[in-house]
Amino acid sequence: MKVLVIGGGAREHALCRALSLDPQVTALHCAPGNAGITQVALTHPVDPLDGSAVADLAVALGADLVVVGPEAPLVAGVADAVSAVGIPVFGPSGEAAQLEGSKAFAKDVMAAANVPTARSYVCTTPEEAAHALDAFGAPYVVKDDGLAAGKGVVVTSDLQAALDHAASCERVVIEEYLDGPEVSLFAVCDGDTVVPLQPAQDFKRAYDGDQGPNTGGMGAYSPLPWADPELVDEVLRTVLQPTVDELRRRGTPFSGLLYAGLAITSRGVRVIEFNARFGDPETQVVLARLKTPLGGLLHAAATGHLADFPELRWSDGAAVTVVVAAEGYPEAPRGGDPITGLAEAEAADGSAYVLHAGTRLAEDGVTVLSAGGRVLSVTATGKDLDQARGRAYQATARISLAGAHHRSDIAAGV
Repeated sequence: MKVLVIGGGAREHALCRALSLDPQVTALHCAPGNAGITQVALTHPVDPLDGSAVADLAVALGADLVVVGPEAPLVAGVADAVSAVGIPVFGPSGEAAQLEGSKAFAKDVMAAANVPTARSYVCTTPEEAAHALDAFGAPYVVKDDGLAAGKGVVVTSDLQAALDHAASCERVVIEEYLDGPEVSLFAVCDGDTVVPLQPAQDFKRAYDGDQGPNTGGMGAYSPLPWADPELVDEVLRTVLQPTVDELRRRGTPFSGLLYAGLAITSRGVRVIEFNARFGDPETQVVLARLKTPLGGLLHAAATGHLADFPELRWSDGAAVTVVVAAEGYPEAPRGGDPITGLAEAEAADGSAYVLHAGTRLAEDGVTVLSAGGRVLSVTATGKDLDQARGRAYQATARISLAGAHHRSDIAAGV
């Protein structure tokens, strides 16, 4: 099976790494890729937002499966362009991807499907925003209705900061604050059948102790020893399957990866948000524990055969990932700095490895440079969380990037 992965972040590197380990995958390509992905896949300089170009590349390569990683190409309809040329694609249509592309659309779907979520208002004027904020009180939760690369959500007790964020967005969703720990749960879908993966927890704030601004994610771990053993079954029954059923009822079946961001509140499970693709950095730890070959699973979803797919197999151990961010991230990340120690961070037995996010090769074709806010994800596995965490931080310590920072408390005390 020839597979083409679209994207160039740590999520796509994790996908490529897992696909490269699948004996069914005979050729692996990625567009545009990054400096790390070149180690496991052939990369192509194609704009991931250009559906026609992506479809043309898939045809030229004779791809048997295209996996669209990032949210922006999905919302732009890249999966539709690939489907139109007759190639199976893992990723929802542009219409179905509105589940992530519009917070208001997601709220409407959840209301119709009776999915538990936070009470909310959709606001388009400063007056509406002020009224909604006053109705809910602090802490204030203000979400840009559209895509914002993981940076469109502000959670604050500062009313003026909440008003300012609302004013900077064309349309916002203002919600009640949900108490309790957050959990990420992925599910592979084919429009009818929903197969949940293992849950993970990520760390959104930039600094230790959940301090600092929100980010796209500074680390993650899986499994969650504190979670109710019935959590996955409950979320499948009350959240994932009803959402997929509702989208199918509307004539926009959801085929691809459905990500549910959940709060385990004092009143039960509530949906914080949906994404229409694998999340970063949770993908890194979930795929590290998946023993079922990834290519066959994604192909079954893309071709509508998930109901016949064997039960997923998982390792008994744990995985932890630590994000190394550039100086100035998330406000104003610096780029162009050389990164060293990458080879030294990799464990010979595969128990620790580096996934590239914001990187590029220098003109010499050898030196790896920073090229984004979240630069690397250092991922490690172990028999338990303590061992996986120790290995992740040992590997992180071997990497050198001027001005870089990372959280030191990922999976601490779990």
